[in-house]
Amino acid sequence: MFYPAYVHSDYDGSASGFFPDVPGCYFAGDTLDKAFEDAKGALDAHFELLSEDNQAIPRPQAVSFHLAQENDALNGGQWLLVDINMDKFDGRAERINITLPHRLLNRIDSVVQQHPGYGSRSAFLAAAARNELLKVD
Repeated sequence: MFYPAYVHSDYDGSASGFFPDVPGCYFAGDTLDKAFEDAKGALDAHFELLSEDNQAIPRPQAVSFHLAQENDALNGGQWLLVDINMDKFDGRAERINITLPHRLLNRIDSVVQQHPGYGSRSAFLAAAARNELLKVD
């Protein structure tokens, strides 16, 4: 899942930023590249703490949503999209039994085989469920 971050560069070459959708999550670095690296770690650590405290993890808005907002903090910088794997924040996996049409199951298996990033049929279905849940939240 991609979370938009906004980054400001300073005159000395350092940079700092924040995630507009994740209150209290900030990152920084001595260089812009170091700030980009720190962004993922900051978001991961922030979500880990929220998960441990059984707090809801905020859902990301599109950059276009933020561009439409009047927010002085979103001027003079640049956008960064940080990709984070949400699997580990969903809690313990639970085995379930579902029924799917044969053709659909074959299509899912084919996609998983062609795109190893999914890892497994279960991971694919979990990602699909997360995407659908974003639409109703």
